[in-house]
Amino acid sequence: MLTEDGKHLYVSYDEYHNLIEKLAIRIHQSNWHFDTILCLARGGMRPGDILSRIFDKPLAIMSTSSYRADAGMTQGNLDIARFITTPKGEIAGKVLLVDDLADTGHTLNAVIHQLRNNYAPITELRSAVIWTKGMSSFQPDYSVELLPTNPWIHQPFESYDTLSPEQLMAKWKI
Repeated sequence: MLTEDGKHLYVSYDEYHNLIEKLAIRIHQSNWHFDTILCLARGGMRPGDILSRIFDKPLAIMSTSSYRADAGMTQGNLDIARFITTPKGEIAGKVLLVDDLADTGHTLNAVIHQLRNNYAPITELRSAVIWTKGMSSFQPDYSVELLPTNPWIHQPFESYDTLSPEQLMAKWKI
């Protein structure tokens, strides 16, 4: 649900999963066949996992991080892992790069630059996200929602960002 001022988008678990399913439909309708899904951890892990199951393709993971300050609301320096975790030993062929959103576009631009320059076995690379913000300098190949007002997206699992093991123990009376 987008707030009236357009500054916040609140997404339920059902909406989140429906958007991933719509993303899968868009990818399928393009008739592009790929070999591997490469998700960007952390935001792309959930959509990447679901897409991996739907398309029955191996899931590779590349860790990136830039939102760490202010409970994940302030973008900092971008860190990109040097290695990709993949069950096939090396990522190669046609690769679908998956993240949750194209925010500023900085992360996706940097990752694609790194992949194109450092991973010669990748023959074709396309990108898929759930949301693309209007301010993004990156335009993914596949996206479900364009957000021209650039709202902060409150994803359904955000509550875990501030939940401690002690709080869980208290909740479950352990």
